[in-house]
Amino acid sequence: MALDVIINSASSLPASDFLTQIVEDMIEVAYAANNVLIKKESFKELSIYLERIVPILKEFNKKYMGHSESLNNAIEILNREVKTAKQLIMECTERNKVYLLMNCRTIVKRLEDTTREISRALDLLPLASLDLSSGIIDEIAKLRDSMQRAEFKAAIAEEEILEKIESGIQERNVDRSYANNLLAQIAEAVGMSTERAALKKEFEDFRNEIENAQLRKDQAEAIQMAQIIALLERADAASSPEEKEMKYFTKRKSLGSQPLEPLQSFYCPITRDVMVDPVETSSGQTFERSAIEKWLADGNKLCPLTMTPLSTSILRPNKTLRQSIEEWKDRNTMITIASMKPRLKSEEDEEVLNCLEQLEDLCAERDQHREWVILENYIPVLVQLLGEKNRDIRNRALVILYILAKDSDDAKERVANADNAIEFIVRSLGRRIGEGKLAVALLLELSKCSLVRDYIGKVQGCILLLVTMSGSDDSQAATDAQELLENLAFSDQNIIRMAKANYFKHLLQHLSTGPEDVKMIMVSTLAEMELTDHNKASLFEGGVLSPLLHLVSDSDLEMKKVAIKALRNLSSLPANGLQMIREGAVRALLDLLVRHISSSSGLREHVAATLMHLAESTVSQGSNPTPISLLESDEDALMLFSLISWTGPDVQQNILRIFYALCQSPSASNIKTKLTECSAVQVLAQLCEQENQNVRANAVKLFCCLVEGGDEATILEHVGQKCLETLLRIIQSSTDMVEIASAMGIISNLPENSQVTQWLLNAGALPVIVRILPNSKQIDPHNNWLVENAVGAISRFTVPTNLEWQKKAAEAGVIPMLVQLLDFGTSLTKKYSAISLTHFSESSPRLSQPIPKHKGFWCFSVPPETGCRIHGGVCTVESSFCLVEADAIRPLVRVLEDPDPRACEASLDALLTLIDAERLQSGGKVLAETNAIPSIIKFLSSSTVTLQEKALNALERIFRLPEFKQKYGPCAQMPLVDLTQRGNSNMKSLSARILAHLNVLHDQSSYF
Repeated sequence: MALDVIINSASSLPASDFLTQIVEDMIEVAYAANNVLIKKESFKELSIYLERIVPILKEFNKKYMGHSESLNNAIEILNREVKTAKQLIMECTERNKVYLLMNCRTIVKRLEDTTREISRALDLLPLASLDLSSGIIDEIAKLRDSMQRAEFKAAIAEEEILEKIESGIQERNVDRSYANNLLAQIAEAVGMSTERAALKKEFEDFRNEIENAQLRKDQAEAIQMAQIIALLERADAASSPEEKEMKYFTKRKSLGSQPLEPLQSFYCPITRDVMVDPVETSSGQTFERSAIEKWLADGNKLCPLTMTPLSTSILRPNKTLRQSIEEWKDRNTMITIASMKPRLKSEEDEEVLNCLEQLEDLCAERDQHREWVILENYIPVLVQLLGEKNRDIRNRALVILYILAKDSDDAKERVANADNAIEFIVRSLGRRIGEGKLAVALLLELSKCSLVRDYIGKVQGCILLLVTMSGSDDSQAATDAQELLENLAFSDQNIIRMAKANYFKHLLQHLSTGPEDVKMIMVSTLAEMELTDHNKASLFEGGVLSPLLHLVSDSDLEMKKVAIKALRNLSSLPANGLQMIREGAVRALLDLLVRHISSSSGLREHVAATLMHLAESTVSQGSNPTPISLLESDEDALMLFSLISWTGPDVQQNILRIFYALCQSPSASNIKTKLTECSAVQVLAQLCEQENQNVRANAVKLFCCLVEGGDEATILEHVGQKCLETLLRIIQSSTDMVEIASAMGIISNLPENSQVTQWLLNAGALPVIVRILPNSKQIDPHNNWLVENAVGAISRFTVPTNLEWQKKAAEAGVIPMLVQLLDFGTSLTKKYSAISLTHFSESSPRLSQPIPKHKGFWCFSVPPETGCRIHGGVCTVESSFCLVEADAIRPLVRVLEDPDPRACEASLDALLTLIDAERLQSGGKVLAETNAIPSIIKFLSSSTVTLQEKALNALERIFRLPEFKQKYGPCAQMPLVDLTQRGNSNMKSLSARILAHLNVLHDQSSYF
């Protein structure tokens, strides 16, 4: 049934209800779109469009009362496309990640079509009949145009992967390393773990997609998936070593034991050799491509066999013949490899060397040959050859083991697991330089596997030999030894072994006196080594800072870059960072940052990251009487912040982190003032719209620092409605809890300005903030901060001067949540909650409805309604914000026991609204029933003056009532007497007056 028929049906819902449902679905889709991991940016773009459309539809639904065919068509399109988007999101959330990547072009096309269709629906809405401002109409028109022109594209990385897959399928690429690299790229693109088990599971799930495609009778997709699987299953992670071994031996045993001669058709008629790339000519004959191309290039126009004219433009690849030749070669090679192993056990060195030479050639020729050698279990045999007396045999064995280990973690593990393998290789380290070079190259390759790396360092003498070799005259051996030591340094135990081998002393010596190439090696090691805090401190104590700073100031660009990386590594220890500041490193780093601002060398990224470490070190100075500052002058601060506009994301985020750290340091006040002077608020407000999430998140964090206690005029000048909408969008879409909490902190700390609050309401802030509060029971520092900021933001909407805002907040269910937070929130959350409840309670007396007067004969009527104990009329939580109806009194009384005086004071303010004016008698009874009065008396002895004063004022009123005077007066006497002695003049006078009420002092006492 068409939608207009449904809408016009007497028994159906009106168009407004359909629009309401569509709006709810849109909100749901926009939220869900932010959680999609595949094509994340594209889905986020769709989410932003939907979020911008929702208020338009709400406003339209509120004002438009008519009915038209155009509206029906718009609703039909919106209904269909929102459902389409929901279905697409569900698929992209539930289906296999690899499958989704393979179909990313289809996904972005569907997103693009949906976005444009929704834009078309907006165009059909009869907006002209509504009383809308020209600004809003222009905004809607811009939104429609933007959606109509929106282009969703597969990311560059995704396109590269698809192109490699298509190329691999066309060229029948069976290279294992190709498949490994491809699977690694896929894992990175879709956010998969690169652990073998995780990759294998994902691959198996992808394999299941073939069955799903066949069930859908989508044969084209099933064939495509099968081709992709055939390409990827060559990867190590696609199948276990056991599965590969079983598959290999099943095939090998079916081949027999003797190589086959090539068929006559395999030979090229021109070269008389077996062809590699056979092509068919226009005469129907097949030749080796390079041979026939040379024949034609030499001016021959006739076929070499048939002597018929040849078309030079027709050379068709003979794929069938090529496949047959490759299968014949593979069969013979497999048989050859299987039969060679006994020759390696010959007693004749010449025989062994000849066999090793042949084996090395086969391994170097093709990746698949290397895999067959591994599966034939050659590795233990080769390892045993490392114990032979003949140096040439040992060298050949080291070379082959290196080739086998180079691109396979499985091979690395097999080498390490062979009897005495690492010991044999380490022994070769100490022999002649040629053998040592081969051994260190092999160990370096093996160290790239984490399971093997730790064992290498444990072998006795290995570290010492490597340290010695790192100072070798042979640059390649020294470089490999340095890199291997760097790999081994992941372990504290290995670093201890390196220290015992005098490695750090050796390193420091070469930094100062060694030749440039050795310096580069040493500095690179410092830059990449995973050092413990103890070793970072030791290196600084040993004097590493001075030569590194010298290299930063006086060396070529490449050396500067590596030296800065080393300083970046070492400066992450706060004590080192402070020493770098003391020794003048900041000036050199700032100069480098400015000088290389347009450089693409990566130097500026390392400089900015190092300065960030130094800034963070200033935060942890403790109670230092003369704290160290990062920036020597205001000009440095202004210059550094200005670089944000001239640098890329990596530098930007580090500069933002520098200033965020400085805002937590002893120089925070001065830094905040300088940032305000250089229009930082305006810059940060713009950066909140950055596409780069890291830059945006750090900008939001710094923005939050500046808004808290910042200059109100400056903040209001740069924070408008657009900025507030951006912050709300971040709160709803970001996955970074700190960024969300910071954005909420900005809203919470904005100046109390009615225009700002109204903008927030118009942007739908209230439901966004309220959605956060149910998470208040989660025990997590970031979540606690978020909830604190959310409750602080809510207080904007509860001010008693604007009853309309209070009603909207109450209708949103704020009051019960605030009451709950009094028990579960942090002290600051309790304070903010109590402040808002105070605001609500101040409005309750004028909102409490009178009890309806009784009419008719009272004896035949329903008993009269009982009024509120405090306000005397009819009260509810949402209509009059009554604290009694909200069951807030006991939680507020419990907050009076909180160790934070700020929370106690706010809670006391809320409770004291119950005894204002004529409510003293009724309110006092409620306070007595909930045992609040003893807590108020305790505040007389508080160290917080304002809490003492509020308690005094409250008790002065409470003790006017004889029953409370008699019951609680004796408990209050001693604290009151103490205040007459120690309190300020106001407290002395008021305390004396209360004591006079209690008949402890005479009315004519000198205390008055």
